[in-house]
Amino acid sequence: MPDVRNCRRCGKVYNYIGNPLCPTCIQADDEDFKRVKEYLYKYPGAAMSKVSEDLEISVDKITRYLREGRLEIVGEEANIVLSCENCGKSIKTGRFCDICQSSLTTSLKKTATDISETLAGSSNSKKEYEMRFLNKNEKK
Repeated sequence: MPDVRNCRRCGKVYNYIGNPLCPTCIQADDEDFKRVKEYLYKYPGAAMSKVSEDLEISVDKITRYLREGRLEIVGEEANIVLSCENCGKSIKTGRFCDICQSSLTTSLKKTATDISETLAGSSNSKKEYEMRFLNKNEKK
């Protein structure tokens, strides 16, 4: 059975495949990103507020593009727009600073290894499991 949901943006019903937006809103969002990208090619280093004003695209949407790693803040100085979600350090793109991202990656790899070893160990132990037919409509 398909997972049917309402689009977070427009409310239209659609077949959910991992994105909270319907295909129409995804396409509109992709068009907005394309406009931002073309603007930044034409005006490299433009301020977020200027891009937002000139293209009539919200600062929140542009910030989301930064968090998704689709855009990057240029310049060496610290910014106040993006900060690491783990430690709070100023970052230029994405959700985590390099140190926290590396730490999270290492932790996830260790957890995946631990799970694999646990599953491998349990499949070798030749446990026998009893089963029965479950009929919920059957009267006792």
